[in-house]
Order: sequence, then structure tokens, then C-alpha cells
Amino acid sequence: MLERALYDDRELVRIYGMRRTLWVVSQSVMPLVDSSATRSIATSSRRRFTKIIEDQGVADDGDRWLTEVTPRILSVLAEKGDTLGRDLTSLVPELDREMVFYNKAGKLMGRTRMVTNTMVQLALEGQVTRGRPIGTWVSSQYHWSEMESWLGAPIQDLPTRTASRELIRRWLRAFGPGTETDIRWWTGWTARQAREALADVGAIEVDLDGGIGYLLADGLEPEEEAEPWVALLPSLDPTTMGWKERDWYLGDHYPTLFDRNGNAGPTIWVDGRVVGGWAQRKTGEIVYELLEDVGREASEIVETKAGLLQQWMGDVVVTPRFRSPHDKELAG
Repeated sequence: MLERALYDDRELVRIYGMRRTLWVVSQSVMPLVDSSATRSIATSSRRRFTKIIEDQGVADDGDRWLTEVTPRILSVLAEKGDTLGRDLTSLVPELDREMVFYNKAGKLMGRTRMVTNTMVQLALEGQVTRGRPIGTWVSSQYHWSEMESWLGAPIQDLPTRTASRELIRRWLRAFGPGTETDIRWWTGWTARQAREALADVGAIEVDLDGGIGYLLADGLEPEEEAEPWVALLPSLDPTTMGWKERDWYLGDHYPTLFDRNGNAGPTIWVDGRVVGGWAQRKTGEIVYELLEDVGREASEIVETKAGLLQQWMGDVVVTPRFRSPHDKELAG
């Protein structure tokens, strides 16, 4: 179902958005992300990338180099359709180059391909998008497509303030109440942009254990008490990553369940709190550990959920790109 929505019906689209992170969003939400976040990120990213082009000795004028190579890339995609990065390098030879990075002490920090960096920049600018992966859905190699051809139309251009207002409305609906710190972290916005958006949706200030949080005006009515529930959520799940200030649902498990860059590993939730983590071994076996006592009944439900996850995954093995300390330990 997800594969069909992404690659056949294209109801869902990959887009670099808030905090320069790759998101999967609906076509209706895509213009909100692009206009409120991606465009400003693309501008600052282009400055950095063109400076790298110059520092790597690719061209004296990095912006001119990128401006000249872009239409050639788009022409290839228009003619060939979905194209792998490695195939682009033979059609646009300027992309067939390795970039090597050192720190100030001369230590090697990493290597990347020019084609990868260039296509990410064009994706940020809304000109290309990642298409179907090679082989199965767990592959990390994707085809690239021209964005307008992929969508069947240009990305709708919205005023930044309009897009910010509608995006924060959706965030408050899903994650409210939340603090300004939560909102700015999730969106990557400046304080001014966040405050304007909150004012534009008529957000209401509420008390969060002595701090200020925000809700939509129609979110003040008490919610019905939820039934007991248990969930095993994957790495970088939107629920786990929805807030910056996480103590109220994460407790003291952050160092265990998040990596050093703030990426969440697989988590176990019981009644709105993170209480443990799970992992998949190379054999495909699902393993888990509860980091606090949740009682016999909840523990039994966790065990059942882990079994159901094992059945659903079958013989598919996924290697997370970002692994938490707990994930590494459990996976062995």
C-alpha cells in the first residue's frame, strides 16, 4: 500500500523539508513544507554547496557551475525518465567526481560523490525528487526524477506566511500542546516565523508544568481518557520525534534510545510513555527490552506486539541508517 502511494499513485512524495530532513508527505502538504521551510533551506544550502565546489577545485565560480549543469541534468531526466545517480555520471560527466573532506588538522573526515551532493541540492530547490529504489524497499539506492514530471504539475507556490500558518495548524492538531522550543526545533524556523504562525492560527497559551505551551483554540476541551495501549515504533517515527522537550514521555531514556545527533531508535510505548526499545538482528529476529517496570499485563501485550511485528516483517531485514546505543546492543 505504501509503495503504491509513493511510486504508482504518487499521493505521497519525498521532499527535503524542516531542518533539511527528508520527509514523506502528501501532495497537499508538500507546498506547505516547500514554501514555509524548504525554500529558505535551499538558499543557504546552495551557498554552502557552491563554496564546496570552489574549495574542491571543481570550478572557480561554484554558483555558475551549478547553474550551467542543472539544465543538462534536467534534460537527461526529461529524456530518460527515472535515472540512477551512477547512470547520470556517464551522461553528465561533470558529476563523475569524488569530493574529499579534511578537518583543520588535516584528518580525513569523509568522501562523497559530486552527483549525490548535486542531486540533493536540486531536490532542495524542488527540481528533482527521489523515485523508486533499486530492488526491494529496503534499498538505499534510488532513481531520480524531474519533480514536475513526477507530480504532473509544478509545486504550488504559496506565500511563506500562509504556508507557515497552515503547517503549524497541522502540527498543533497532531502534537499540541507544545512549546515554542518544540515548534522551532521541529520546523527549523526562526523565532519570528514561529510566533507569527502561532498568532495567525490564534493559538492559545496553556500551562505546561510551569512553562508556556500552545494549543489550537478548539483543543481546550478535555479529551476522553484513552484506553490502555502499547506500540512498537520504528526509528525516527514522527511520534517519537514530534517534540524537542521530551522528558514528559521519554523520562531519562534519551541517552539510551537516541544517537548523538538526536535521532530516535526503535521505541516501545505504553500508555503515552516510552518504556523500552526493540531491534532486529541480522537473522531477522525481533528482540526487545523494557527499561522500566510496566506491570504484568502491559508486559504481556508488549510480548504479543513483538510477535506480531516478527510475523509482519517475515524474512525482511532492515538496517537502520541511524542506530541508537540500545539498538546496537540489542541487535548484537
